[in-house]
Amino acid sequence: MNYISVQMTDNTVSSSWWKKLVRHFVKAGDELEIRCWKEEADEIRAASRYGKPTDDKNEVSVRGIVTDKFLLELSDDEPTDKSIYNKMTKYFTINVKNFCSAHYGTEIYIENLPEEDILFVEDVFSPFEDKFSISIGNY
Repeated sequence: MNYISVQMTDNTVSSSWWKKLVRHFVKAGDELEIRCWKEEADEIRAASRYGKPTDDKNEVSVRGIVTDKFLLELSDDEPTDKSIYNKMTKYFTINVKNFCSAHYGTEIYIENLPEEDILFVEDVFSPFEDKFSISIGNY
């Protein structure tokens, strides 16, 4: 099956690309895991609306099910804390099915992609050719 890994290399890029990917790959009813650093109290509180938090060493893992409310939050969210990263989301990691948004959305990993999804992703990134490192492969 095919996979795509994406790393944002330009920290001035808007979140439009990230939101398109989320709308395409994350669906209500999917199993969800949100990972936050322990010191991210506000984010853990927000994530806990969507599942049960579990202490996991340096992080807190919240497992639940994607809801329409969660999808709306992701599409409306514009993180203001951009001192370290140009955050696409306030959550450090979001795992849903074969979609992983890591490092506040600055890295994306998508697995088990049919050809039409690869074409979709290529189309999403076509306006940003020099702002991302993109790897498309097969395993």
